[in-house]
Amino acid sequence: MEGMFRQGCTAFRVITPNIDEEASMMEDVGMQDVHFNEDVLMELLEQCADGLWKAERYELIADIYKLIIPIYEKRRDFERLAHLYDTLHRAYSKVTEVMHSGRRLLGTYFRVAFFGQAAGFFEDEDGKEYIYKEPKLTPLSEISQRLLKLYSDKFGSENVKMIQDSGKVNPKDLDSKFAYIQVTHVTPFFDEKELQERRTEFERCHNIRRFMFEMPFTQTGKRQGGVEEQCKRRTVLTAIHCFPYVKKRIPVMYQHHTDLNPIEVAIDEMSKKVSELRQLCSSAEVDMIKLQLKLQGSVSVQVNAGPLAYARAFLDDTNTKRYPDNKVKLLKEVFRQFVEACGQALAVNERLIKEDQLEYQEEMKANYREMAKELSDIMREQICPLEEKTSVLPNSLHIFNAISGTPTSTVVQGLTSSSSIGEAMAVEDDDPQPQESTELYGHLAQSFSVLTKLL
Repeated sequence: MEGMFRQGCTAFRVITPNIDEEASMMEDVGMQDVHFNEDVLMELLEQCADGLWKAERYELIADIYKLIIPIYEKRRDFERLAHLYDTLHRAYSKVTEVMHSGRRLLGTYFRVAFFGQAAGFFEDEDGKEYIYKEPKLTPLSEISQRLLKLYSDKFGSENVKMIQDSGKVNPKDLDSKFAYIQVTHVTPFFDEKELQERRTEFERCHNIRRFMFEMPFTQTGKRQGGVEEQCKRRTVLTAIHCFPYVKKRIPVMYQHHTDLNPIEVAIDEMSKKVSELRQLCSSAEVDMIKLQLKLQGSVSVQVNAGPLAYARAFLDDTNTKRYPDNKVKLLKEVFRQFVEACGQALAVNERLIKEDQLEYQEEMKANYREMAKELSDIMREQICPLEEKTSVLPNSLHIFNAISGTPTSTVVQGLTSSSSIGEAMAVEDDDPQPQESTELYGHLAQSFSVLTKLL
């Protein structure tokens, strides 16, 4: 292959940074016995594209085909080109479909820690943590039971225990006669810059190596408390490699903890509510059931529950003096945006409901107006319901960085000739529009089919 494909394995880095590991295979004696030529390369690349299709990672197929298309163009193999562009057409159609439906599930993640250095137990694995990738929406109970059975069969059921708590484990507190397993659900974590770059749901599920989970606590030692005393610890875990990977588990390289005080928790939680409402409203196909459930919890005016509990605890005149001015101002801004988001959600819901839900809609609107009125009284300013604004609320991570002054990275998205095809695909990558790509590749597939017949 020397001189024909000079990029080598680095050409696949756009698909996975893990490819850097493969560079060492060039030194593998066994690999030198394998005879590679252009046809073998093409066959392997097309197998790779088939694998990506089966894995529902349709967005990556174009990156593989960028390596294949120039070779088929050079050969004037219009039949294969027609097939490739037809596949690209179908791939981008699938991208459009799953983006609209939101039903593509690319995995669930868990932090799994092992304890037990006694002979016959975990030994060298004692104290080690891994990120496990599980299919679709795997529940915590399922992976916990599977690991319990796996190691019970290995060590004996009487010797294996599950640690139910997700907090930090002190090995000195554990009985050396047992092997312990701790399983915690984690979610992908991105800093502010990454969120701006990873604009689609797929981009936030691919090539990920940082994960997060949160634990509530209070200064008195209790796990749960009132909103004015509720803190939480955010733990960010960094894995050695990115998912997806050739193995289903990857060792954790290091972790970082950040503690949020009560008003920071309020800002974080309210920001999430705004983000969730806006995401539901902006979906191509609005999930009305989810939207109504979110609205119900948002426009509640209960005394000790819901968003107003945060407002009463931190924004009432008698309480604001206990907290830094910048955090109080930020929480007020979050609530202004929250009222706006609720108004937008109510408007969307009103467009979707049928006649039998009109009374329910009016009840939610009445609760919404009452909530806005009470917020106005608490914040000593006029909060207008259903008022339209153009400003956009930063995500909760950005808000937390703003209030803490901590850097985001440490806290916790026609062609003129055949030679222009690659350039057009590269331009398309800069601003991905699945619908436009679908039409483009559909036309190209038809064009090459016509050429094949003419020849």
